[in-house]
Amino acid sequence: MSRFTTLRRSVAVAAVGSLAISTLVVVGAQSATAATPQTGGILTFLEHTPRLDHLDPSRIYTGRDLAFMNSFHTRTLTAYNPVPGKAGANLVPDLATNTGIPSDKAKTWKFTLRPGTTFQDGKKITCKDVKYGVSRAFATDVITDGPSAYLLSWLDIPQVDGNPIYTGPYTNTPAGVAAYNKAVSCSSDNRTITFKLSKSIADFNYLATYGIISPIQKSKDTGDAYDLKPQATGPYKIVQNDKTQLRMVRNKKWSKASDPIRTPYPDEVIIKFGLDEEVIDQIMLADSEPNAMNFGGPLPTNKEKFFTSSEFKNRRMNNSDPYTRYWAFNVSKMPCLEIRAAMYFSYDFKAMLDYDGGPKFAGSYATGTISPLLATDYAPTKVIGPGSPDFKESGNVAKAQSYMDTAKTKCAAEYTRVTTTGVTIDVPQSATLNDTIPIMQAAYARVGIKANFNIIASGYYSTINTDKQNDVSSGGWGADWANASTVLPELYASFGGWNLSKNQADPAVKGFSKRAQAAISETDRAKQAKLWKALDKEAARNFWSLPHKFGKAQEVWGSGLQNVFFWVPQGNPAYGKIWIKK
Repeated sequence: MSRFTTLRRSVAVAAVGSLAISTLVVVGAQSATAATPQTGGILTFLEHTPRLDHLDPSRIYTGRDLAFMNSFHTRTLTAYNPVPGKAGANLVPDLATNTGIPSDKAKTWKFTLRPGTTFQDGKKITCKDVKYGVSRAFATDVITDGPSAYLLSWLDIPQVDGNPIYTGPYTNTPAGVAAYNKAVSCSSDNRTITFKLSKSIADFNYLATYGIISPIQKSKDTGDAYDLKPQATGPYKIVQNDKTQLRMVRNKKWSKASDPIRTPYPDEVIIKFGLDEEVIDQIMLADSEPNAMNFGGPLPTNKEKFFTSSEFKNRRMNNSDPYTRYWAFNVSKMPCLEIRAAMYFSYDFKAMLDYDGGPKFAGSYATGTISPLLATDYAPTKVIGPGSPDFKESGNVAKAQSYMDTAKTKCAAEYTRVTTTGVTIDVPQSATLNDTIPIMQAAYARVGIKANFNIIASGYYSTINTDKQNDVSSGGWGADWANASTVLPELYASFGGWNLSKNQADPAVKGFSKRAQAAISETDRAKQAKLWKALDKEAARNFWSLPHKFGKAQEVWGSGLQNVFFWVPQGNPAYGKIWIKK
């Protein structure tokens, strides 16, 4: 949602796990910085999509959009320190006075609000506002797409048939409200919020970096429509949000004294929407908008121009990013494992990677779902990708065909459909589609599979994360923080919050989900890592997805922007630290 339209969340580095920051490759990662930062000017981002997926803090769940909105508009209880290098992964207080106080073996967490914090209308932020904001996570029929699954499964609220009896602030029962009030409570002075959990969660304070735990005024809540113009708690407020641009100006009710991590350098922050990707690249190449940044990264066809010219030495980044790119099989529509396996083995990994820039710019072949940057939990599955006996860079057509031969008898109806009507693949609109679609169609045609493409112009994830999802969907995932507990369960378990594979009816899911829950509950980190590695292998064997790449990402920007650096936990620049040279 997203940093790239094929990506979801980013990886955080923290004490809860070991992320190999040393493996991040940063080329030209920081612009020349003058001695003294300057204020003023209009900071502009150039974007080809017609809008961001979400502005409602409860619903934002993509790395880029989190980094952007939390830098300028939305404050959370805790945050990551917006500085270069490893220190940027450190958890720091934001709205809270500390990073949370656990007790009862981390089943209880308390956060005390910092004095002087307000909404854009000047109203003081209180515990009740945070409590109300958290309550919206339970209204899953209204507040969609956010990281609500953690709160729904962690808070000590009774469940019936796997669902909490509390269903959010819009419709509920007295028993549900009572249960919520017991699990989330406020002190008598309305400054300290207490969360009671059903299990020990040592890293609960990392979830507090998300807008799902942030203040929202009940009187200003308009449900689904709150997405259009949410109230600001940070240094900028939204004054325009349409298909042409998102425009933010200074929030005069924000106080620097109450915010130790943000410094609002520009007068305005703008995202220009709906621009052709080639046009954006040409603007960057000509430096015709020196105070602008390409919000989506350059096209593959232009990357060499940016990364071979000395002109862009201090105006570019090339990073190993925290995302695994994958194709999610909608198992409810493609229940035949053999056909899903055939699609994996007939995929032309080399052609797709080469088109995207090869190892220099695109990344490396995926060996499972867990990224190598999650060093503690990563190991090649040896089921798929390099290291597995049947992996071939351009596709193992013979292996794929053997699966199709089995499917012809075992899954006759599905076999007939994919070879005649074909499979439908959801993809976000992009300038590269005209080139990559034929590559995929040719690869699948080798084993008789017909590939059709459903191109989604805007709101990609909010579209596919519904019953509108087709057979296969483009996706990407990075850990929510440095533990595979935020990867495999989220993507594949029956209780996962981002299960695009819709595999709940697969008989294999029951056992996988049981083992995933056991891994989550394992307190010995070394033992837990072994469980994650085994589960990564298990997911690969079930072909619930087609992981194809451990990614890299590029950034380019105009000559007027200063202090641009890679922010490790979000896998993006620290947008809020950029200032404009006068």
